[in-house]
Amino acid sequence: MPKDRNNKVSCSNYRCEIEVTLELIGGKWKSLLLWNLGNHEVIRFNEFRRIIPEITQKMLTQQLRTLEEDRLINRKIYNQIPPMVEYSLSEEGKKLMPILDQMDQWGKNYVDHHKD
Repeated sequence: MPKDRNNKVSCSNYRCEIEVTLELIGGKWKSLLLWNLGNHEVIRFNEFRRIIPEITQKMLTQQLRTLEEDRLINRKIYNQIPPMVEYSLSEEGKKLMPILDQMDQWGKNYVDHHKD
């Protein structure tokens, strides 16, 4: 992310707040990770790998870290061997679920109406 966009909230380089939202949840994986957390409440790292087998371990780690830094998800580490890490939606992340629900419904309708 460009240095001038490190603080998304105070950034003045956006034309509208939709850009902030898209930056926070956009891309191939973030919305899918959030959607799954919203439907499962708590997911462990390796469970994400089973749910979304196409994502690489490196990309999963990067996306989860970004979502955590943006305070959309919570990360809980259990002090045991082997270590166990669980992810859940933060309160701010939970607020995205109605938006993601609407995106899901819109996508289903679009596919239904534009089948070949």
